[in-house]
Amino acid sequence: MGEKQYSRSQVANTSGKNPKSFFNEDDFELMSVDELWNLYQKAEAILAKKIATELDELKRRLAQLDTEVRSGPRINRRDSERHSKRRPYPKVLPKYQNPMQPSETWSGRGKMPRWLATQLSSGKKIDSFRIK
Repeated sequence: MGEKQYSRSQVANTSGKNPKSFFNEDDFELMSVDELWNLYQKAEAILAKKIATELDELKRRLAQLDTEVRSGPRINRRDSERHSKRRPYPKVLPKYQNPMQPSETWSGRGKMPRWLATQLSSGKKIDSFRIK
């Protein structure tokens, strides 16, 4: 049985296309077992080469990422000097004080302390806890 011959231009035009658009199911059914086996071996060899190439590329990229992680991120020296020191903030004095425990104070920043939240939920005004 003679093999159906395809030109290189026909094969090149099928890259990325569905194989059904290139081969008819009848083509496979008309092929002998030997022809199908040869086609299978060729496809397997091509896939093995492509997988090996892709694996090499992934290993190369992984090695590149590994060296970047070990050496640290690439930072401009001026940027690192500019951001290395945190701006000093002035100490914030407390504005509110717990009358039951005078050592418990709150500056009015951040999360409200529990003692103040319970007092406010019981109906008291926040101004009654203000330090004068």
